[in-house]
Amino acid sequence: MRERATSVDPAVSGVPPEDLMIAVEQLVRYVRRSATAGDLSATASTALGRLGREGPQRLTVLARSEGVSQPNMTQLVNRMERGGLVQRVADPSDGRVVLVEATEAGLQIFRQRHAERARALQQLIEELAEPEQRAVKVALPALARAIQDLRPPS
Repeated sequence: MRERATSVDPAVSGVPPEDLMIAVEQLVRYVRRSATAGDLSATASTALGRLGREGPQRLTVLARSEGVSQPNMTQLVNRMERGGLVQRVADPSDGRVVLVEATEAGLQIFRQRHAERARALQQLIEELAEPEQRAVKVALPALARAIQDLRPPS
């Protein structure tokens, strides 16, 4: 278990969790809106992002991971397949199983959207005073690590 910091900056100790949640929601919306490559819906963008980061997946796993029904994911994958962003392939470990994987065109869109979001976040951080920039650059990776620690082992 990692050691947790016990020192709390008095400037932020009184911030209600609701205000922090609003800030996180605004940040996520801002960064998501900044990605326009491929003109994808939010669900298509997150599904393509998952395939780009994690590799080919069963449609059922992809649907569950994205929090949508299997029929809805099937429709989304069909549209993305027609658009040349994904393709269905046989699972190399079990030829009876079909996986969905991002095509090279899909991976290119994924990389473009990722870069657009990174630029938007960097521009936002640059608007902050230097101490705030340092705080964000420490806090965001720390939150990402905490999220990773919460994930159950695969």
